[in-house]
Amino acid sequence: MTEARRISILGATGSVGQATLDLVSRAEAGSYQVVALTARTNALQLADLAITHGAECVALADTEQAGVLREALSAHPHIEIGIGDTAIVEAASREADWVMAAIVGAAGLRPTLAALRQGRNLAFANKECLVCSGSLFMEEANRYGTRLLPVDSEHNAIFQVFDQDQRDSIKAITLTASGGPFREWSLRQMQTVTRKDALAHPTWEMGAKITIDSATMMNKGLEIIEACWLFGLDQSMVDVVVHPQSIIHGLVEYSDGSVLAQLGSPDMRTPIASALAWPERMAAPVERLSLSQLSRLDFEPPDTRRFPSLRLARDVIAAGGCAPAVLNAANEIAVASFLNGTVGFLDIARCVEESLKRSVSDADMPSGLSAFDDVFAIDRRARAIARDVIAALAVKV
Repeated sequence: MTEARRISILGATGSVGQATLDLVSRAEAGSYQVVALTARTNALQLADLAITHGAECVALADTEQAGVLREALSAHPHIEIGIGDTAIVEAASREADWVMAAIVGAAGLRPTLAALRQGRNLAFANKECLVCSGSLFMEEANRYGTRLLPVDSEHNAIFQVFDQDQRDSIKAITLTASGGPFREWSLRQMQTVTRKDALAHPTWEMGAKITIDSATMMNKGLEIIEACWLFGLDQSMVDVVVHPQSIIHGLVEYSDGSVLAQLGSPDMRTPIASALAWPERMAAPVERLSLSQLSRLDFEPPDTRRFPSLRLARDVIAAGGCAPAVLNAANEIAVASFLNGTVGFLDIARCVEESLKRSVSDADMPSGLSAFDDVFAIDRRARAIARDVIAALAVKV
């Protein structure tokens, strides 16, 4: 790259945001210029990152931490400060060549849309954007000519070996799953899962919400939905296989029998580097993969009885309409309730399934998905339904 690539990071204090900035700090001097950094609550860390990486502006969603952020940046008046959700969207709208959308959950949809509408390169780790608003999101990307660069390790893997010029020759893609910490647990054992158990992922280091999604395998369910939209595939062409070593991240099967796979050590800096330097390559400080040192690579089908989230995800793809957004909203409420001790681990999937059932006949649920305002309305109503479900489940705990 001959000129500095102007980049912004939405969700800079999270694991993906920090990994992105780690790569930026290791790149050749002058390769990148940090435009905007955003965070939800961690004012001091956001200020430190902005100072370290020379950001032009920062935005913090938590208004109660505004004073903390301003004090931390008082000696750096050249760094612009924005406070509140509107400021996050404004930061996402700042002119940049490349934006990392790493705000977790449906909360990331508005700022990600603002970044998308710049018509540049959008790297996204926020799968919920496509889950909640798939057709609308893809139409918007096409309208603005935005290049979507997936950062989830599985989708990035598929992106690297998916030959767009040979789409008619592609028979199927396969997303791999680690299986999480409960891959070998029985349903009886899973009834006793604690918060500590569920946050102890055997392979990846991620934020709490995504780690719980991995433990329930809802993360893989959301990824199936994301893959269908991102690659324009019917769900029958998207397979999932449990691969506990997390070495093979995605595979594409072609009509001549060839299966192309992307392999790498389980380190998020690899897919981030792929997106950050696209269409080129950049060095990443990850452990080199040595096939000769691998004793084995295991694969097994997922158990949808113990992990019903996969079945629920495929059900909402078939249902269409508001169902995927309901699934996502209910899951976010259920995961938060598990993390705060309100419900048990197995109640997460129960809450999602019951919320989906209630949403079908709910009089206040929007009937269609024709605009982004519908997405936000569905999300609000689904959260209310899920809270009612959680209240009922909590009584039984």
